[in-house]
Amino acid sequence: MEGVRLIEIIIAFFVSFGVIVGGAVIGGIGAFMVGEPPLHTIATLAVRLKIWAIVAAIGGTFDTITNMEKSFLSGTPDQIMKQFMWIFFALGGAQAGMEVIRWLTQEKSI
Repeated sequence: MEGVRLIEIIIAFFVSFGVIVGGAVIGGIGAFMVGEPPLHTIATLAVRLKIWAIVAAIGGTFDTITNMEKSFLSGTPDQIMKQFMWIFFALGGAQAGMEVIRWLTQEKSI
């Protein structure tokens, strides 16, 4: 069983980062097109997309939960740690994306 490779966790980080920043900015363009305040919409979308960014980065929650269950029942904690590492770095990427959006929009409420 190989451990978590650095490449995998870096990709998980940037996938969740990209979902937050990209989704919020593209949604802000849509808000601008329909006459809504774009910066507030960007900040709101960033909050709403956070869980989906994590799910996208780990490749779907069902596989992760299934792998954790199998590892727990078979007594192999290395697979559980691998899944936790992916989730941890996906959370980090989503939070970094949130901080970038907070900095860009200067919204205090997100």
